[in-house]
Amino acid sequence: MKTDYSKMQVAKGATINLATISTQGEKLSKKKGKSLLNANLKEFKALQRVLYASGKQSVLIVFQAPDAAGKDGAIRSIFSGINPQGVRVDNFRKPSKLELAQDYLWRHSNKLPARGMIEIFNRSHYENLLVTRVNPHFLMGENIPGLDRPEDADANFWASRYRQINDFEQHIYENGTIIIKFFLHLSKAEQKARFLSRLDEQEKNWKFNSGDLKVRAQWDAYQKVYADMLSNTSTDFAPWHIIPADNKPSARVAIQQIIIDKLKSLQLKYPEGEGAEDLGIARKILDSE
Repeated sequence: MKTDYSKMQVAKGATINLATISTQGEKLSKKKGKSLLNANLKEFKALQRVLYASGKQSVLIVFQAPDAAGKDGAIRSIFSGINPQGVRVDNFRKPSKLELAQDYLWRHSNKLPARGMIEIFNRSHYENLLVTRVNPHFLMGENIPGLDRPEDADANFWASRYRQINDFEQHIYENGTIIIKFFLHLSKAEQKARFLSRLDEQEKNWKFNSGDLKVRAQWDAYQKVYADMLSNTSTDFAPWHIIPADNKPSARVAIQQIIIDKLKSLQLKYPEGEGAEDLGIARKILDSE
């Protein structure tokens, strides 16, 4: 029986409590998960080709998650085999001096997809509602008028940021960008297991960053701001999907299917070629060579 992934979508106006939402998902083996991804790859490739060829709409895919939730692996597994000319991935980390001199959405708007393209934000503009909210002293680097101390970032400040991001997404949606947002919902126990795996297995050592433990120490604070983000920025035009992430294969299968279903709903078509008469003339020219 086909899984109903629509249940993972966050309804507009819903109040999210992540503690009440399972991180388990379907239990799939790596082999089974890979088999399911491969079974859908032909359809995914066909949809991506017509999106690229039509050149009328673009797709922005947003990933947010705790560390070690599997964002990188999901992107690699799901988009392997897709035409690389039509897909780009950007990862937004600590802003540069130049980026801090602009408004906080500037660096993200510069990476929006052109028509026909799929752009993946591996971490995104939502970092401005997460990292800076848990650590408001980071806001001091933005030189925001009227924000002289971290304490000045009050409830009204964050409500404004929610509104600004919703407005930003509505603007790009109304101008042809389809937005699909994924929150990978990982348990604290599973994160610990994955961190230990990175320490124990030499070939994974490079993935571990001691700074991740500082973020883990703020787990409860991040769970709260994740929930607030999901509650305040899931809209009809840019809904969030909460993906249970403790089982990587099932998370990847869910993400792939949600993307495919969205692309199918666009009912995209290849652009019309030249007329039959022109094509006939071209054939005669080639046949005469």
